[in-house]
Amino acid sequence: MDMELKQYAAIIWKWSWLIVMSTFLSAATALAVSWIMPPIYQASTTLLVSQASNPAVPVYQDILTSERLARTYQELLQKRPVLDKVISDLNLEVMPSELAEQMDVQLVRDTQLIELKVEDADPYLAMRLANKIPEIFVEQNEQMQLARFAASKDSLQAQLTTLESDIQTTQQAIDALRNSKDADAMELSRLEANLSQLRTSYSGLLQSYEEIRLAEAQSLDNVVVVEPAEWPEKPVRPRKLMNTLLAAALGCMLAVGGAFLIDYLDDTIKSPDDVVQALGLSPLGAISRIDGKGYEDRLIAAIQPRSHVSEAYRILRTNIQFSAVDRPLETLLVSSPNPIEGKSITVANLGVVVAQAGLSAILVDSDLRRPVLHKIFDLPNKEGLTTVLLEGEPNLDGRLQATQVENLRVLTSGPLPPNPSELLGSQKMKSLIESLKGK
Repeated sequence: MDMELKQYAAIIWKWSWLIVMSTFLSAATALAVSWIMPPIYQASTTLLVSQASNPAVPVYQDILTSERLARTYQELLQKRPVLDKVISDLNLEVMPSELAEQMDVQLVRDTQLIELKVEDADPYLAMRLANKIPEIFVEQNEQMQLARFAASKDSLQAQLTTLESDIQTTQQAIDALRNSKDADAMELSRLEANLSQLRTSYSGLLQSYEEIRLAEAQSLDNVVVVEPAEWPEKPVRPRKLMNTLLAAALGCMLAVGGAFLIDYLDDTIKSPDDVVQALGLSPLGAISRIDGKGYEDRLIAAIQPRSHVSEAYRILRTNIQFSAVDRPLETLLVSSPNPIEGKSITVANLGVVVAQAGLSAILVDSDLRRPVLHKIFDLPNKEGLTTVLLEGEPNLDGRLQATQVENLRVLTSGPLPPNPSELLGSQKMKSLIESLKGK
């Protein structure tokens, strides 16, 4: 577990520049966009929905009806009739659908309250809209509910008017007969009976009219603005600080995820642990980078035998010797998958530490494209490996050059051939290696 945490920490540390840069750029971009965006203001109004009382309905049903009524009004507030009237009254140049997008109507949980929020770039317009929309809705709602009783009331009112006229006409006829000297008693009795009947009918109609008015008053659902909208002083969007922090966090997480993804997809070998995991082999040693202006400055085992790099080469020599306990080790091939990776420097320093241990060592520069062993040991390269291979019989006399290190000789590359792979794979090369083993 500790090893995994260390690996994770190492990955984060390795890609810390990417994480920091991504976090900074994300935060800076979010802040710049937030500054450019126009401010949006929000005004809110709270409405109370009072349901008409009905003694015949149980209490729990009344509660359910109130909730349904509030949800109904929540939807009606956003419908076209209300929005069209608001746009007309305020002389707005917007479509009802656009105005609906500026609105947010929500029910306050476990209450009969409706909260209306309106957003706009103009704070004054946002306040006017938040107050005007409930006003128009209340007017239209009352008109819609009153329309249910309007026909009955108009009919009764017309009948009452007619009866009033008939009663007045009959009363005048009775008064005229009573003032007449030759009044007809039967006609007067008939008129009085008719007047009594008219008054009885009028009383009945008037009672019906009052009953309808009472039913109308009891059945009206009332919507009241309990908290009107006020002038919004601060914009609700953009939230510069919040946007910047969220963008920074998102950029940081993306960078961390990207770092782990890159590390997961990277199958190159960079450490001894990678060798063990990828190849199942135990590394013989690890040599740190050697600094120096020229090749001769990198012969660290001879120049600075007490340095930690020289000690690493001695550990490499010891590990090589331990790996060949069962049979004598006479030849070593040092190679690399790509050019300029340090194989010549490795060969040179390894040869030095082997010679320093009292063993006879010969270095053969078989890099026939970029030979550098002669530069490292400051030796001439007129003759060397290619010269020996081109002769009929391999002759090493005078070709093995001594170095400043005792027991260490070098066979330089010699003139570079056009076909290095054919020379290195030839039978003469095998014969030469066998010949060098005896030396």
